[in-house]
Amino acid sequence: MREPKIGLALGSGGARGFAHAGVIKILEEEGIPVHMIAGSSMGALVGAFYGAGPDIERLYQLAKTFKRKYYLDFTIPKMGFISGKRIKEFIRMFTYGKNLEDTEIPVSIVATDIKTGEKVIFDNGPIAEAVRASISIPGIFVPEKIGDRLLVDGGVADRVPVSVAKSMGADIVIGVDVSHFKQEAEISSIYDVIMQSLDIMQRELAENRKVASDVMIRPDAGKYNSKSFTNILEIITIGEEEAKKHVKEIKKCIETWKESAINEP
Repeated sequence: MREPKIGLALGSGGARGFAHAGVIKILEEEGIPVHMIAGSSMGALVGAFYGAGPDIERLYQLAKTFKRKYYLDFTIPKMGFISGKRIKEFIRMFTYGKNLEDTEIPVSIVATDIKTGEKVIFDNGPIAEAVRASISIPGIFVPEKIGDRLLVDGGVADRVPVSVAKSMGADIVIGVDVSHFKQEAEISSIYDVIMQSLDIMQRELAENRKVASDVMIRPDAGKYNSKSFTNILEIITIGEEEAKKHVKEIKKCIETWKESAINEP
């Protein structure tokens, strides 16, 4: 009897997305395999780093040393304040210059075509280009041009790409949603305006187009915002603690799938 294929759907959330690393660590410790990963925005970044070389200690070390200087390369504003060349090189270096078709764990990256509004899914080609597109917060990063497409943050079209993980062949999908919608956010900069606008839009999108995961993990990193890159260790710990609460649920889901597979004609 074959084991179920387990997919991770890692959502957007800025710095809060490092909670994904904590979730992956607990899954690894509990012997819960990850057969495929779909990621949007920061979920794409963490998922690509892990998929390219599934070494949780290396992923933790990378997260702990991540600094804003890795992506802050300002440009004359036309379509964004940050050119994105620096973060793309950072991604290329830490994913070994690999293409998506060469990852040890299959990874699909979600971006949004700003011209057409389409969700764009990358499962081949350079990892650095796909992730750079997926993390391109509109108005902050210059959009990434790939072919005829002008691409921005994957979270605009699909905040937690559960349907993408299903389309990759996952029998069981574990979603990780690190977004946090505050009833009254503090707005003090253009970054805050853009991020709050995106949060509101994504909340409405999520309510109107729900694709259920088998298990949904929601790390409560609400006291941090999307630019809290000085609190990465705390955010990772929140991911670990929340994942621990769902281990029994995940293992039960796996057993239920096996039982149903046995009873299939």
